[in-house]
Amino acid sequence: MNTKMSTLTSLALISALALSACADDNGDAEEPEDGDTEAVETDDNSADQDTEDGDDAEEDAIEPSDRESHEAGGPQPRLVVTYDGGVAVLDGVSTEVVGDFDAEGFLRVNGAGDGRHAFLTEGDSFRLLDAGTWGEPHGEHNHYYTTDPLLTDITVDGDTPAHVVAHDGIGTVFFDGSGEYHWFDLEDLDAESEIETESAETEGAHHGVAVVLDDGSRFETLEDRSGARFIDADGEEVARNEECPGVHGEAAGPEGIIAVGCEDGVLVWDGDDFEKIDTGEEFSRIGNLFPAEGSPIFLGDYRTGEDGEEPMTEVALVNAESGEITTSSVDSPYNFRNLQRGPDGEALVLTEDGQLHIIDEETGEHLDHLQILDEWTEPEEWQEPRPAIRTSGDLVYVTDPDAQQIHIVDLTEGEVIVTGDLDFVPNEIVVVEGRPVEGVSDEYDDDHDDDHDHDGEDHGHDHDDHDHDDDHHDDHDHDDDDDHDHDHDHDDDEDDHDH
Repeated sequence: MNTKMSTLTSLALISALALSACADDNGDAEEPEDGDTEAVETDDNSADQDTEDGDDAEEDAIEPSDRESHEAGGPQPRLVVTYDGGVAVLDGVSTEVVGDFDAEGFLRVNGAGDGRHAFLTEGDSFRLLDAGTWGEPHGEHNHYYTTDPLLTDITVDGDTPAHVVAHDGIGTVFFDGSGEYHWFDLEDLDAESEIETESAETEGAHHGVAVVLDDGSRFETLEDRSGARFIDADGEEVARNEECPGVHGEAAGPEGIIAVGCEDGVLVWDGDDFEKIDTGEEFSRIGNLFPAEGSPIFLGDYRTGEDGEEPMTEVALVNAESGEITTSSVDSPYNFRNLQRGPDGEALVLTEDGQLHIIDEETGEHLDHLQILDEWTEPEEWQEPRPAIRTSGDLVYVTDPDAQQIHIVDLTEGEVIVTGDLDFVPNEIVVVEGRPVEGVSDEYDDDHDDDHDHDGEDHGHDHDDHDHDDDHHDDHDHDDDDDHDHDHDHDDDEDDHDH
């Protein structure tokens, strides 16, 4: 794979790649006391995995514990990208492939939410992938490490795997075919260990989502997809709302907010009760919501054609605090994989004319437009590759299936700074930060984002600058998102798969 770098100076590139977003809503989990739940341990074959290492012709099966780890000078983000026949792990700065694994069938990928792992949706299971990058708090600074990526044989199995959600340090996976969901402590994810889960079932099988909080309470969508309910740690229902037809697309906000989209607005759980925010239109489906750290405003897709044939050319900005929904036109079609949030909460939208729109979250005003791709058209089948975007701080990763490329856009510079050529057609993508995550990493401290990171070269206390500025991978700083952002665009709707 060839990589083409822009002519930016090293200093500018370092500045662009150093800013990052950290996961923001995780905590330690307690076991719920719901009589309908049970401890479930998934099969752990821990089989040797085939890893492909760049130029090596042979694939050597290795044990996870046999991989060498290396300390780095700062966070080392990696991209996990699916394609027809496999999944690749790329360096988040150079876009060079550092791991490539065969996998069959249509593949989906979601960040696990712990800053290191991802889940590959494959057949009837969520399969754990170790991206091989992580951070560990140490006093008032962080240490950063990398190792070879590994697609494990560790799975959580069920009927029609759909959603992965990370919240309060707990990962939850949802199975559409049964309405069952499993949850687990994110800090326990390990390529060498089976995943120990608790499980429960919703009122019936449906295309839905569940969120488990650190006190054992749970948010569930309803079987008929008319809304959602909230359950306490004892399994008792404490609130229910059935005013959200076509419920879809969970996202978490500050102060315990959980929001889901409806065919006529957004349903918000504020930590105590449900509130419905209407669009005022008879049909105006908001099927996917995208949060920004610390902001009560969610970015949503916005479809007004009930038959699904009219392209979406407006986005919704949903203010859960004021109860208002603002729409903003982007004048060109987009789809569910084309929405993300910027470092200051900006709404980012990639449209079919190849432009990246940067929109103020509060006013809906367009702040800038960047020409990133040639004009393209969304394929008829939602499983087919189409451009997708993911963010990490000031960086936007843009897949270009037609050209078999990935572009890295620096929002500060307002241009593409790296273009990587791929040997495959990219489909889905997530960014794995390689940073400590609140509620997941031991000794996590919010101040780590502003304190110094450990210089990985001498193991002493001679620190670089801030945690946002000390990645020295190939002389460039970088970081990651799920895209967490958690990123919740894994929301296939069985009607139109627009998530």
